[in-house]
Amino acid sequence: MYRDPQRIADALLAGIKREASAIQFYSRLAQSAPNQSHQYEILHTVQNKQVQLKQFTDYYIGLTGLQPEYQIEEVPFRSYGEGIQKAYRFEVDGFREYQENVHSTQLPLFFQALNGERMNAARFKFLTKYVPYRLKDYGGEPFVIDIEKATLQNKTYRTALWTGDKLQLTLMSIDVGDDIGLEVHPKTDQFIRLEQGQGLVQMGDTKNNLDYEAEVYDNYAIFIPAGKWHNVTNTGKVPMKLYAIYAPPEHPFGTVHKTKADAMEAEDTY
Repeated sequence: MYRDPQRIADALLAGIKREASAIQFYSRLAQSAPNQSHQYEILHTVQNKQVQLKQFTDYYIGLTGLQPEYQIEEVPFRSYGEGIQKAYRFEVDGFREYQENVHSTQLPLFFQALNGERMNAARFKFLTKYVPYRLKDYGGEPFVIDIEKATLQNKTYRTALWTGDKLQLTLMSIDVGDDIGLEVHPKTDQFIRLEQGQGLVQMGDTKNNLDYEAEVYDNYAIFIPAGKWHNVTNTGKVPMKLYAIYAPPEHPFGTVHKTKADAMEAEDTY
C-alpha cells in the first residue's frame, strides 16, 4: 500500500503541535484544579500526552531526518470550569483530526492516538459533572447554566442567580420541616420548580384562607399568580431544593440569604 511521505509528515507535525499544546494547556489546568482527585486525573492525561508526543516526534524524525518545528497554541481560560470544558472540546477535536489521519495516512500510530483522544475526552466529560458553579448574580448579561446542577449545589435559603429589569431567578434550599414562609407579591407572578425533595403548596386570596393545596415532588412546577398568598412547606426527609422565577424581580440585585432568618430580617428593610 502506497503512503505519501509528505502527507504523513504534515499529519505528524500537526499531531506534534496538538500534543505539545495539550501538555502546556493541561499542566496549567491542573494547577487550578479544585481538589487532588481532579488534579490527578488531569496530570494522568498529561503523562499520556507526553508519551504520544514522543511517539509522533520519533516517527517524524525517522521519516524526515529533521527536528519538528512548531509553535504551541496557548488555550486561555478564566476559570477551572471553563478550562475543563475547553479541554473536553480539545480532545473531541483531536479525535476527529486523528480519525481523518487514520484514513488519509493508513498509519497505525494515528489509530493509537485516536483511542487516546477518545479516553481523554471521556475523562474530561466526567470531570465537568463535578465542577462546582460560582453562585452569584449574573444578571444584566447573557448567561447559560445547568439549572438543575446549580439548584442542587446551592445550600443557602436564597441566592439570586440572575436579576434583570423584568425578571429574576433565585435558588433556594428549604430545611426539613421548614417552609418558604407565608407571603404575597401584589404585582409579581412567580414560577417555582423543585429539583429535589417534596412539599406541600398552599395558596389563597387571604392569609387566613389558603383554600388551594397540592403535593409537589422533584420535577414539579408551581405557578403563583400575583396577589395570591402562598407558602411551600418541606414535607420530605431531605432539604428541598428549588429555583424561583419572579416577573418582575422581587429581591435586590445580588441577594444572598444564608438562612431564612437572614431573609426575614432583610425583607424588613426592603
